[in-house]
Amino acid sequence: MNAPDFAPMPDAVSLRGLRHALLARRITATALTEQVLKAAEQSRRAVNAFATIDWDHALKAAAESDRRYENGTARALEGLPIGVKDLIDTRGIETCYGSAAYRGHRPTADADVVHSLVDRGAIVIGKTTTHEFAWGVSTSSMRFGDTLNPLDRSRIPGGSSGGAAASIASGALTVGLGTDTGGSVRIPAALCGVVGFKPTFDTLSTRGVFPLAPTCDHVGLLGRQVDDVLWLANALFIDVPESDAWLSARLGVLRQIGPVPLAPDVATAFDAAIQRLARTFACQDVSSASLFDGVFDAFASIVLVEGGIEHFRRSSWDRIAAEYEPETADRLRRAQSMDLRPYAAAQDTRRRFVADLHDVMTRVDYLVLPTCPCTAPPLGASTLDIGHWSGTLREALMTYTAPFNVAGFPAISIPLPAAEGALPSALQIVARPGDDGALLQIAQQIETLLNNVPHEDA
Repeated sequence: MNAPDFAPMPDAVSLRGLRHALLARRITATALTEQVLKAAEQSRRAVNAFATIDWDHALKAAAESDRRYENGTARALEGLPIGVKDLIDTRGIETCYGSAAYRGHRPTADADVVHSLVDRGAIVIGKTTTHEFAWGVSTSSMRFGDTLNPLDRSRIPGGSSGGAAASIASGALTVGLGTDTGGSVRIPAALCGVVGFKPTFDTLSTRGVFPLAPTCDHVGLLGRQVDDVLWLANALFIDVPESDAWLSARLGVLRQIGPVPLAPDVATAFDAAIQRLARTFACQDVSSASLFDGVFDAFASIVLVEGGIEHFRRSSWDRIAAEYEPETADRLRRAQSMDLRPYAAAQDTRRRFVADLHDVMTRVDYLVLPTCPCTAPPLGASTLDIGHWSGTLREALMTYTAPFNVAGFPAISIPLPAAEGALPSALQIVARPGDDGALLQIAQQIETLLNNVPHEDA
């Protein structure tokens, strides 16, 4: 793998650790913000993780945070730096939605989720890169350049929240906001070796987020480890239980979804993880036979129709043809010829799948499965071969994640232990709708069991 040529944030401190340092005045918000801004600039040059870095806005906010620490009015996230995906509106900060069509666009209001975090003292450092309108899994761009995987810059970081994952993996940030319509938080988290969490559908408001497919769109959180995501989730009123009920959790193991098999290195890491988890939890295999039939195709139809509706109500075809990237314009060209029958059939598949998934989860408390069937693919790849299977990059990377957008169930991706120098793979944990806090709790415990990650005192 390529050695990183950027300087990470000092000591790679957790979000909780940064909060403690600020409270103890071992570092000022201004000094921390300056360090993060410099690291972000290096990450932008090295891996193109940032679309915009706003020094003026961030330093003004840091000065206000320092005043609050001095007078005892510091809020829950006071002075803590975050990155925000370029799909999410930020007041006064350029937000292009990954598209040249919106170059120079500066929203007049924050998205609801940004407002919530800023209102609690978080400092927006800048906008992390996204695939155009979040409609892709590689975070590549003909107009703005490709975002690279910091662990190996010859490979993709995943998408569409690739900039957020790359900024965290490069050490520039501890946490970031992303969006997840078919895996767009969990996929880049898996390929970059960080944590990505998608809560239950509609738990976090999507107002102020450019829609891709509104019935599948989720706001998601990324962090270096589960505790970073948990800390951010708490500030967004996702409460994590303090009981030890997780000890009696029943884990349903899904090793493969549909026709896409696991690459040998991912299979080895996943099987080793399940063996370790079986020492603590009751684990049982869950049959995927027929459960996921037609779900990926239904997802693709839903996104194509809903994406078409969203874009055609905002832009003329002339604007789309002239200013959108060819990949997006081609999808919208196909959307023009869609009728309601495939969409109606997709909704039938969705209803059946949701009912079947609820039934499966009457027998287990959580599903555990790989996040992606392979490690980070090479830059420019449009198809992949995994074992005897061949297919598109999109199908390969989204087959294991998109079903839980279709169903709206909460899911989190955490890195699996990897050999020195190996690219990361990841474990996905899925919970019942509404069990977001419990999912974060068990994810933290599983992270500890697999990696012996120490947790700092609250």
